[in-house]
Amino acid sequence: MNTPTNHRLRRLATRLIRARFAILVAAAVATFLAWAPSEDLQFDQSIESLYARENPYLRDFTESKRLFGGDEFVFVAWDDANLFDDEGYLSEESAEQIRKFSAQLNEVPGVRTESTQNLADAFDPPALHELLGELNVLLRRLFAAVIQKRQPKMKPLLEGLLVGKDDRTTAIILRLEAEQDSPISRGDTIRKIRELADGHAPPAVVAGEPVQVHDMFRLVEEDGRDLFWWSLVVLVGVMFACFCVSFVMLDLRDRSNEHPAGNTVSASHVGLRAAGRSFWWAVLPVFVVVTTVAWTRALLVIADVKLSMVSAILNAIVTIVGVATVIHACVRFLKYRYRGQDRRNSWQQAFSELARPIFWACATTAVGFGALISSRITPVRSFGMMMALAVALVLVSCAALLPGGMLIGRLDGGGRQAETAHRRIRFLAWIAELVERFPWAIVCGFTVVFVAGLVGLMRLEVETDLSKNFRKKSPIVQGLEFVESRLGGAGTWEVNFDAKEGLTPEYLDQVRDLTETLRKRFVEVDEPGVTKVIALTDGLDSIPATALLGTPREILARLQPEYEPSLYNRTERRMRIMLRAREQQPADVKLNLIAEVEEAAKETFPEAKATGLFVLLAHLIESLLDDQLVSFGWAALGIGLMMTFAFRSWRIGVVSLLPNMFPIVLVIGTMGWIGLPVNIATAMIASVSMGLTVDSSIHYITGYRDARRRGTDVSAAIAQSHEGVGLALVFANVALIVGFSVLRLSEFIPLFYFGILVSVAILGGLVGNLMLLPVLLSWADRTLTDDHFRPSP
Repeated sequence: MNTPTNHRLRRLATRLIRARFAILVAAAVATFLAWAPSEDLQFDQSIESLYARENPYLRDFTESKRLFGGDEFVFVAWDDANLFDDEGYLSEESAEQIRKFSAQLNEVPGVRTESTQNLADAFDPPALHELLGELNVLLRRLFAAVIQKRQPKMKPLLEGLLVGKDDRTTAIILRLEAEQDSPISRGDTIRKIRELADGHAPPAVVAGEPVQVHDMFRLVEEDGRDLFWWSLVVLVGVMFACFCVSFVMLDLRDRSNEHPAGNTVSASHVGLRAAGRSFWWAVLPVFVVVTTVAWTRALLVIADVKLSMVSAILNAIVTIVGVATVIHACVRFLKYRYRGQDRRNSWQQAFSELARPIFWACATTAVGFGALISSRITPVRSFGMMMALAVALVLVSCAALLPGGMLIGRLDGGGRQAETAHRRIRFLAWIAELVERFPWAIVCGFTVVFVAGLVGLMRLEVETDLSKNFRKKSPIVQGLEFVESRLGGAGTWEVNFDAKEGLTPEYLDQVRDLTETLRKRFVEVDEPGVTKVIALTDGLDSIPATALLGTPREILARLQPEYEPSLYNRTERRMRIMLRAREQQPADVKLNLIAEVEEAAKETFPEAKATGLFVLLAHLIESLLDDQLVSFGWAALGIGLMMTFAFRSWRIGVVSLLPNMFPIVLVIGTMGWIGLPVNIATAMIASVSMGLTVDSSIHYITGYRDARRRGTDVSAAIAQSHEGVGLALVFANVALIVGFSVLRLSEFIPLFYFGILVSVAILGGLVGNLMLLPVLLSWADRTLTDDHFRPSP
């Protein structure tokens, strides 16, 4: 079938062939120049960036940081069997060790030394000695004795904070500088703290929300980089095996036809020949992927765009699009080579047939991801822009590398006439036969799975426990379990409210009453969600009233200068009560706890609101999911319109969407049925899945349409599409499924599940495109009144 479009494409193919070596050199130079800048692509580790700017939880969190300076606390805890002496007082040896260790931790850049808290200084504040120095010797001794005797009374106030109820667990609480104010990176600060903790005798554990957030971003960045390269190695192996088996079977069949009386060809010789040819065809897709990734990352650096938690899967998605595109081209090229055509004609024929479907596949994928630009969350918008750019560059890299790469040497097995090369693949032929004989059964089967998936969707749960993002043997989980089992919750949050009248006695009584209410309702219960409540009145009530040293507020300001400012902003008249809660709680328990505490606070202070990193993280997945529902809708609409425009039929646009919706419902429904909660990585699986299978649909529809236009009937067109396009789909999808299995090695649990879910989505898309799509196409074919599928005159 020769059309003006095909003539233009063949002329373009001829030009690419003539200039292939110059283009290869230009591509190599561009990749070389892009490599160094691509390594400078930064990773944004701000948890706030994962929220829309107008999000109320983010707004409250940002306002609290402005008023009170932020609460990025790190707990360094350990077990000391000799922490207290026989009389119940802190032992001198332990007090000396605590102070020494605290001083070492204070030397770490990025730690706010004035905010560090430890048990020795809490019982015997250094500032107290300076304060007592103003008195005569007799009074100093008297007050010192009083302070020491108050240790047993002060210990309940410090329990769950600096000392455990077991009287042998103690902790030093560090407050980190804001990242923009720290002299070194947050990662370096946490690394130095961990080095000191490991060197302590006995070894100490490190926990806290800033540590969890840092480790989460660090693992995503490291695993995203390392696993990308490992997945490429696995992909090469799988594609090598696929091509090698194909070449061996074809060579043995051809040799058997040439020597019917007795085949004297050595099987090992055939195997070596097949292996030599297969290696290049397995490596070629990797060159395209690596080139595309290098160009994309370099352009992002030039545009001053950073990667985020959301866009960490950039390399993975580029791999999917790149590998699928190249395998389609390779399989089509080899098909014509084994039909006896020379290299140039095979390339021209493959290019003229695949240029349009590959273009529309990449364009539709780019539009699908580009719809994410509608997101209110900056990293999601950036990810949409990154993927649109990367998919466009896949087209450029394929045009630059494939003409020279596919025509190089004699790596395709020669141009022997081999009628068996395009023989019917039995498995694919069996699927085509099923489609023809049992269309209603197939549709009913997919409908049942689809409905089951929708039911599973209603069972989805959200994971807000950050510790579930790490393996149980990881240092962060072990540290968190140690702190939460011995000291109480590691999650820090607050309820804040107005103090318009200032710190009057009446107002302080209200704060005191609310503090006691929160303790009775949420701490002094069988299974407390809140493990500690700290208010300004706690500090004031712990100071003995004496006219010699001043008012309790004045004494507290001299003993602990950070205490009052961390709880009360006198300039803007805003007060807060600090709370600690367990991180290792189910999502619904966390969210209910936050809501109940806020309601309890509003009974006394109607404008009270709960906020803090604990609250922000509890609503994180919820924020991403809400945003993704809108973005996914735009993506589906954009892909449907592109498919309609590509095939000039709204029916084809609708038909093409259904097989691409199937893997999404399959994945999300499976998550609901098996109880796999939505986490930081899987929150975007719906939008990502939409871009995984659409290119396969375009290739199949194009193959079916071309077969029909050649005059074949519906059944024959389906059979030919399975034999031709179907083989490339199987090769590409099998390689990708095995390649993404490498993500199971990730230390970051969300990436582990992302690899599994992506594989399920790819498999679901393959099944949908080989079984459901042909049925829908045959039905649409019979209802179309135009010449969309009619034979060309």
